[in-house]
Amino acid sequence: MKETIQFHLNGKPTRLETDGDRMLLWVLRTDLGLTGTKFGCGESLCGACTVVIGKQAVRSCQIPVKQVRGQEVTTIEGLEKDGKLHPLQEAFADRGALQCGFCTPGMIMTAYALLLKNPRMTRAQIIQGMENNLCRCAAHMRIVEAIESVAH
Repeated sequence: MKETIQFHLNGKPTRLETDGDRMLLWVLRTDLGLTGTKFGCGESLCGACTVVIGKQAVRSCQIPVKQVRGQEVTTIEGLEKDGKLHPLQEAFADRGALQCGFCTPGMIMTAYALLLKNPRMTRAQIIQGMENNLCRCAAHMRIVEAIESVAH
């Protein structure tokens, strides 16, 4: 059954009519055209679909859109401001942490949420915080280095 869902998306009020049980991932990608958030495993295991809700990294493949009603949702597209990449996005590019790019949005969004909570993370904290995001290209060390360069 369709219902009206309102939330803030990347800093802007968003309102849509949809089935509240649809997964946020598909609403973002299909209804709203924000394809930066990727479908990976569909089981909340890989992290490719990670977005930030409030200050929490969340797997959008497993959260019904009705659960974000009234909340702030940030996707990879929302990190760029006025044509300027977020420092995490720049660090990933500068350090070769992109590889194929498929896991990158989820990696960056997970790291962004971690940095919101603790902007001065140690290497060990970064590794622990990122351990549930998977990269098939084996760029994990460059990903850690990119996040480390932004943590201060």
